[in-house]
Amino acid sequence: MARPMWTGVLTFGLVTVPVALYTATQSHDVHFHQLQRGTSDRVRNKRVNERTGKEVEYADIVKGYEVTEGEYVIVEPDELERISPGRSRTIDISGFVDLADVDPIFFDRTYYLGPRGKEYQKVYALLVEALEYAGKAGLAMFAMRGKEYLTAVRSENGLLELHTMHFADEVRDPRSEIGDLPEKVELTPQEVRTAEQLIGMLAIEWKPDEWHDTYEEQVKKLVEDKLAGREIAVSAGPAPEATNVIDLMDALRRSLETARKGEPADAPEKGRRADRSQAARAGRSPKPTGGKKSTAAKGGTARSSKRAGATGGATGKQQLSGLTKAELYQRATDLDIPHRSTMTRDELQEALEHAGRSRRKAS
Repeated sequence: MARPMWTGVLTFGLVTVPVALYTATQSHDVHFHQLQRGTSDRVRNKRVNERTGKEVEYADIVKGYEVTEGEYVIVEPDELERISPGRSRTIDISGFVDLADVDPIFFDRTYYLGPRGKEYQKVYALLVEALEYAGKAGLAMFAMRGKEYLTAVRSENGLLELHTMHFADEVRDPRSEIGDLPEKVELTPQEVRTAEQLIGMLAIEWKPDEWHDTYEEQVKKLVEDKLAGREIAVSAGPAPEATNVIDLMDALRRSLETARKGEPADAPEKGRRADRSQAARAGRSPKPTGGKKSTAAKGGTARSSKRAGATGGATGKQQLSGLTKAELYQRATDLDIPHRSTMTRDELQEALEHAGRSRRKAS
C-alpha cells in the first residue's frame, strides 16, 4: 500500500470525514545523466555568481523581485515562511458545482482521497454515492507544501478524487494567444454533414489501456540497441500537407471513401508506416475522445456480424481479404487483439490471420 502524502479531514456542512491524500498518477519518462563527451564523467550544475564566477553557498542565497532592470526588492526565506499558507488540516467544501459547467482546462493534477480508517467507510461511501448521483463536484481551498490551491472533489469509480485547479487569471485567453482563429466562416450544409459522417466512421471506444507512450518505448529501444551494438535505423516519412480550402470538399469525400474501404488514401503502406513512426517520435499518442458510436459506425458493426456469420467466423486470408477495415476491426475486437485501434487495414488482417493460426494450433 502507498503511503499518504497528506492526512486531514474533509468537511461539508456538519459532516466530517477523516481522509488521506494519495498520488493518482506517475511518470515513466526515461531519465538521463549529463556526461562530458568522450568520458563517463558526470556534469554538475552549480550556483555561481554571474559577476565573479565564484560558487555561492545555498545559505547565502536570497530571493530578489526585479522592479526595474538591475533593481531588486530582496526577500529573505524566513519572510516568505511567515506569510506561507502552511499546511491545511481541513478540506472544507464551500459549495458544489455541476461538473458539466467546469471547463477541463481548469483541471491540473489529480489525487485520490481515501477514508482514514475502516470506521469512516460509511460516511465516506455516502459522500461518494451522493456526489455521483448529483453529478457535482465540491469546491474547496486547500494549502499543501507552502502553496494554496483551488480544488474540486468529485466521485469517480466508487472513490473520491481531488483535482487541483487553475485560477481564472492563470488561464490564457485563446483570442489573444492565437492569431489565426476563424471569426465567421461560411460552411455549406453538405460540408458539415460529410465531416460529421467521417467522424462517425472513425468513431472508436475509449480504451485507455490501448494508448501508450510510444516515444518512451522508442527511447528505451534506442538504449537497448546501442548497448547491444546493433545498428540504429531511423526512417522519416514526408510531413502531411495542409488541406487546400478549394479542395476541402474533395478531401472530405476521399477521406470518407477511404474510411469505408479501410485503406489509407493516396499513400503506400511503406509511407504510412513511416508516418506513424514520425508521429511516435514527435511525442505521446493523442488521446481519443470517448462517446457513443454513430449510426454509420453501428452499420459497420452490423455488416461485420453478418459477414462473420456467412463465413463461419473464419480468419483465413481469403475470407479476410474481402472485408473492410471496420469489419476487420470488429473481428479484432471480438478476439481482443491488443493495439488494434492504431493498426492499418493490412495490419488488422495480418493480426487476425496470426490469431487464426494460433487458435488452429491450439486446437
